[in-house]
Amino acid sequence: AKAAPPLAPSPPCSAMALFDHVATAPPDPILGTSIAYNADTDPRKINLGIGAYRTEVGKPYVLDCVQKAEEKVLAETGTSVNKEYSTIDGPPKLKTLTQQLIFGDDCPAVAEGRIASTQALSGTGSLRVVGEFIKTFMKPESHEIWVSNPTWGNHNAIFAKSGLAVKTYPYYKPETRGFDFEGMLGALKADVPEGAHVLLHACAHNPTGVDPTEEQWREIAAVMKERNLVPVMDSAYQGYASGSLDKDAFATRLFMSMGFEFYMCQSFAKNLGLYGERIGMLHVVCGSADAAKAVLSQLKMVIRPMYSSPPIHGALLVERILGDPDSLAAWKTELTGMADRILEVRSLLRKGLEEKGTPGTWNHITDQIGMFSYTGLTEQQCERLIGEHHIYLLKSGRISLAGLNKGNMQYMVDSVDEVVRACPA
Repeated sequence: AKAAPPLAPSPPCSAMALFDHVATAPPDPILGTSIAYNADTDPRKINLGIGAYRTEVGKPYVLDCVQKAEEKVLAETGTSVNKEYSTIDGPPKLKTLTQQLIFGDDCPAVAEGRIASTQALSGTGSLRVVGEFIKTFMKPESHEIWVSNPTWGNHNAIFAKSGLAVKTYPYYKPETRGFDFEGMLGALKADVPEGAHVLLHACAHNPTGVDPTEEQWREIAAVMKERNLVPVMDSAYQGYASGSLDKDAFATRLFMSMGFEFYMCQSFAKNLGLYGERIGMLHVVCGSADAAKAVLSQLKMVIRPMYSSPPIHGALLVERILGDPDSLAAWKTELTGMADRILEVRSLLRKGLEEKGTPGTWNHITDQIGMFSYTGLTEQQCERLIGEHHIYLLKSGRISLAGLNKGNMQYMVDSVDEVVRACPA
């Protein structure tokens, strides 16, 4: 047989300029913090950037109830459990269980079929689906969403990528390191146009750890109801903030009881420790069962070209934990333990700084709630904590309290004291 002619030499790489114009993106501020931490060889280093729970000895934690659910799933794999594609919107049983968890066992909307629910790629995925749905199906004048200032760093990008106009309402008051209730209420009354969407953190506000009181929630809901504002609720910390699933659902159930139609984005990354499973739900509370059916059909049309169908493993775990009374009770116990550890860390950090006489006031550390604290440290102080003390945090002063424990608390207190004195605000 005649030999094939030799291949022509490849052109030099410099001639292949298809991607030369693509600039390198800046590192994500949160993920970039972890990269820098991992590269640091100092034995004293502390990572307070990433929002993931850690044990008292600083290790990632797989909940016991999750491990037991894994064993059940493994035992059923090959019989009642397989690796086929899920449906676009996830298992029907998962919908009912997660609705009852967030809205309450006795919620009329659940019984009446007025909630369109679909599994989603954790909280981020459910928010993205909401953005696409609003852009596609809601009236053009409602294509804007108001988020708190500050908010989780990804919120703005998610909604902007969906084609919505993203605007901010006041939320955090630096002078008190607390909630700017008057500022938020004033914006809802005067600045946010009727029919606009308003993003609300259901509990444990990220990044500030500052939540409205129950009475303040009632006033916020009343103003939103009067002005026909549409809530988009983000629930990432139910049960993890206070240790009580019901207490942390107060705001959600308040809006439900007042007859709102709204969106609820529900994540199980934090409260079940299923960070890498990407398991969440999107619930759309509608005025009728017929409306819910129509909304669900269109949510599936949004999801199909986006990622087609959700992953099954996280859904199987959540089903087995929420659907079994013993597993549910065990989870509640573990949640209380996780929340109590974070509350203890808050108490120890405040006590340490106050006893050391660190300049400033530190009551806000225990006034805030959830995984994060807005410390009030300046950017210069944060940079010094990173550069001189190997303590990694966001330059906004936000810290993840899960990274602290009794073993590193004194070093944290001493380091904060040093930077506050070295770089006065």
